[in-house]
Parts: sequence; C-alpha cells; structure tokens
Amino acid sequence: MKSILSILVLFLSITVFSQSKDYITVKKSLKLMGSRFDITVVSVDEDLGYINIQEAVGEIRRIEKMISSWDASSETALINKNAGIKPVKVSLELFKLIERAKQISEITDGAFDISYSSMDKIWKFDGSMTSMPTNEEIRKSVAKVGYNNIILNTADNTVFLKYKGMKISFGAIGKGYAADKAKELLVSKQVPAGIINAAGDLTTWGTKASGEKWLIGIANPLSKDKIFSWLPILESSVATSGNYEKFVIINGKKYTHIIDPRTGYPSTGINSVSVFAKSAELCDALATAIFIMGKNAGLSLVNQLGGTEVIIVDSANKIHKSGGILFDNNP
Repeated sequence: MKSILSILVLFLSITVFSQSKDYITVKKSLKLMGSRFDITVVSVDEDLGYINIQEAVGEIRRIEKMISSWDASSETALINKNAGIKPVKVSLELFKLIERAKQISEITDGAFDISYSSMDKIWKFDGSMTSMPTNEEIRKSVAKVGYNNIILNTADNTVFLKYKGMKISFGAIGKGYAADKAKELLVSKQVPAGIINAAGDLTTWGTKASGEKWLIGIANPLSKDKIFSWLPILESSVATSGNYEKFVIINGKKYTHIIDPRTGYPSTGINSVSVFAKSAELCDALATAIFIMGKNAGLSLVNQLGGTEVIIVDSANKIHKSGGILFDNNP
C-alpha cells in the first residue's frame, strides 16, 4: 500500500509550476486502477494538453486491462485460473514485467513477491482483531506464496504457477509500471515536461515552465504539516510505503497491514519508506520490500544499487537515509 505520510511529497504544480509566456500547465485528476491518478503536463495550449492527458489515460487503462487479476478476461486472470494446471502463453510485455518482478524478489530475498496474493487473509485491520493468529494459521496462510514457484519459459513466453490456489497480483508494482508507460508515451509525443502521480507513485520528466527542477518536500515526521527539507528531482521517480492508517495493537504491540510474504507476519520497526530512482516501477516495488526487510537490510540493498536512494522513518520517527540523500536528518 502506498501513501504519502511521514514522507510528504508535495507537487508544486499550483504554486510554482506556473504559466510562462510560452507554456501552460494542464492537470487532471481521475480514478484509474482503483486509485487516484493526477496527470500534469506542460503544453503550448490547453486543448493539446488535455489531448495528451487523455492519451496517457488510455495507456494506463491498457496496462490495467493486462495486469488486473479482477478482470476475468485479462492475461493475469488467465494465469491464475490455470495455476497448477498448465502454462499460459502471454504477451511479451506481461512476460517481461513478471520476469522483472522475479528479479526484484531475488535481490530482496523474497520481501517483494507478486505471489503474495495467494496469502490467506487471517489478519484484520478493521478493529475486530483482538488476539494473535496461531503459529499454524500463520504458517498455512503463506503456504502457496513463493516467487520460485512462478515458472517462466522464455522460449514461448509462458507463465505457470506451480500449485493450485496460487495467484499473482501487481498491487505493489503495477501503478508504478503504469506511470512509467504513460510517461514513456507522452515523451514519445514530445510533451516537454510533466508529472504522473499514480496514487503516490510519482514519476517526472523535464522541468517546470520556469526551467527549474521539480521539487518534493520532505515532511517532519513529528509534525507532518511542516517541511524541513526540499529535494530536487530531474527525470526521476519516487514511491512511499507507510503504515499510519492500517494497523492493529495486540498485547501492546503494533502490527502493520504490510505483511511479510515469507513469514505471514506483519512488518514491524518502520513507519515509512520512500524510494527514489529513475523508474517508478522499481520505486514502487522497493518501497514495499524495504518496509518488510527493515532499516539495515534496506539501506544495505539500496547502497549497492546504482541510481537508487531511500529515506526510512523508523518506528521511533528517526530518519535514516542512503548515501546519496543530502539533508539534515535531525528535523
């Protein structure tokens, strides 16, 4: 789940991304993929701007049609329907997305796993849960989860889920991928600059109409209405995972709604993770994974990846950052 919480991303399209004599800003907000998308473009006139936005919307809807596990006619639904039965031939685009998802699973030791949707939903975060599930219930809840059981055949682009009841879902990578593809389409149409904000998975290109870089504001986790540092981003993306809204407290201990797909237990120790990279898809996946991996493992991973940075807010609201993030982390 992505939410801009302790790391607050502020888009300055209203206050500083203003009209120049050559360009105007055109922005539209709408519901796509079950979430709010905000699409902002720089354009020479309003009509062209809205045409470009509509083309981006069409691309996002195309991606949704491909990856939705709820649409019975989608390729993803067909893969799930044939779990434990037979391989399913899919488009090269979906095959490559699943292939990249498995690669992210490997580098995160399974903290990211698109087969997480095979988990039995034994944790409830609606206030009704008052006691811990048993160890056996938790063990069984993840029995059919495991990215190694997603079998890919590169010779014929088939995907096979090894066990009946297995499912894949792109909830932790799909919106980032859709944002990347919408951006790619708009760049190919010579749209000079813009922002795709896919429910908190953000990607940018170009600069503001003034020629300045886009800025994101980093909020003080102790006072989320106050900004203590600004980060410029150019041709870059960011995604945030946070735990403030959905959690349960049992025997005085807080358990978040972000479940470790390897163990079936909720993650602990982190309030928020924001990942910065060129690809929104990668940011989306890593934000979830690092939340599960924890501070030390997450920082170690990011510091080994080129062109990727992270800001982590732990459960004590202390900020930790990777080597390329430059600001005072004692707000």
